[in-house]
Amino acid sequence: MSGSRFARDTALRTVSEGLYEVEIDPGWWIVAGPNGGYLSAVLLRGMQDTVADPARPPRSLTVHFTERAEAGPARLRTRVERAGRALSTVSARLEQGDRILAIAIGAFSRSRSGAEFQERPAPDVPPPDALPPRAAAGPAESPFRLRFETRPLPGYEPFSGAPEARSGGWIRPAEAYPADAPLLAALCDSWPPAVFARLERPFESRGAPTIDLTVHFRAPLDSASREPGAWFLGQWRTRSALDGFLEEDGQIWSRDGRLLAQSRQLAIFA
Repeated sequence: MSGSRFARDTALRTVSEGLYEVEIDPGWWIVAGPNGGYLSAVLLRGMQDTVADPARPPRSLTVHFTERAEAGPARLRTRVERAGRALSTVSARLEQGDRILAIAIGAFSRSRSGAEFQERPAPDVPPPDALPPRAAAGPAESPFRLRFETRPLPGYEPFSGAPEARSGGWIRPAEAYPADAPLLAALCDSWPPAVFARLERPFESRGAPTIDLTVHFRAPLDSASREPGAWFLGQWRTRSALDGFLEEDGQIWSRDGRLLAQSRQLAIFA
């Protein structure tokens, strides 16, 4: 595995079959706890190790976040719920002491034959080299924001009072890392919430902590996407914020326009 920070901070130590240890690193903190995409990557890495079959890559991952994690050691427990001829269903729990931090379930499957099409093409946007880097937030910058290099798309900046809750841009790890499924899971929850674009002042929200996150892995990573330093295009949109909750839909595209992952999350809108 790469020696980058993402690789180190999602690395697992096998204790026994289906039991791993991990160190939850504070470098992935945002607001008052670790980013959900980071924890999802940790969970997925253990589930992949449990499946132990490269021919069965992840197709779906759903994570429910049950309690705020703290920096320090944690345990990851995985279980194969069923292994069929083509598809395996795996569950996982991330724990600290007697607290359950997150519960996940994932589907891992061999490729299947069938009709293939993609109705919605990749967005036509400027390349990353044509966009300026995201401006740093100064001393108040959260550690998590330093883990990625970004090139935001113009028009939907946070707290700009935009007419729609949309956000996105080009993104890659701050340290070169050969992309894999755990990185895609992390990227799906890597951008400031789309709803922030509709707000005019930061103090209008205390954040949007994730309740559940689902990622669908759509296309395999090709050699160009796996190249360390490769850029990915992410776009996110929220269509409703009701009764203190919001949904957010996201897409992650490769530089050559292939849809790699789709996501949906439910979050608290405080």
